[in-house]
Amino acid sequence: MKTAVLQFPGSNCDIDALKALHHTVDTMAELVWHTTTDLSSYDLIVVPGGFSYGDYLRAGAIARFSPVLKAVQEAAARGRYILGICNGFQILTEAGLLPGALRRNESLQFRCEISQLVVANGHTAFTSEYTENEIINIPIAHGEGNYYVDDETKKALQERGQIVFRYVSEHNPNGSVDGIAGVINERGNVLGMMPHPERAVSKRLGSEDGLRLFASILKSWRGTHVLH
Repeated sequence: MKTAVLQFPGSNCDIDALKALHHTVDTMAELVWHTTTDLSSYDLIVVPGGFSYGDYLRAGAIARFSPVLKAVQEAAARGRYILGICNGFQILTEAGLLPGALRRNESLQFRCEISQLVVANGHTAFTSEYTENEIINIPIAHGEGNYYVDDETKKALQERGQIVFRYVSEHNPNGSVDGIAGVINERGNVLGMMPHPERAVSKRLGSEDGLRLFASILKSWRGTHVLH
């Protein structure tokens, strides 16, 4: 599996994602600069966390217009796997690849801590190695992680199984609607999540619960028998 980890001016979790991929799955992963216009050779594209373009205007709003985003949209349309983490999630919503928007945390504070998540859908390409309703520990680090959709969209997400991760009910760190921490597109190949699975791949980091997300992607990719 060939993987691109995108880099924007201001990205700061790109190296973390690259090392996590090298550590956890059988993949050839490499950094790809935001001016790239062709991602056709990649099976998985990771849009990492950080502060792309300094989060000016709002998080992800400028990165959404980077040349590489058109290539990401084309890759998503071809069925390639796209994983947006934290700022990457914000970018994917700004680009219209995922529904909803990420707003300032209700506390108006930056939150950096281990967060407990519930695996709301264990039957996706990103979660098949988890047990549905399992509680996992994945760190968060964001100031604009308050996921918002209107009631009609939330109902549709629930009915279609597009809510993949929720914060445990008693600990919603940012005020997200319905405690939503991660959602997937209707096709099932684009996932956005605020918590950082690439920072949960070793006991030294406090949790290994992120390992199975990357293992799930690899398992799904192998199952499709699509080699590029």
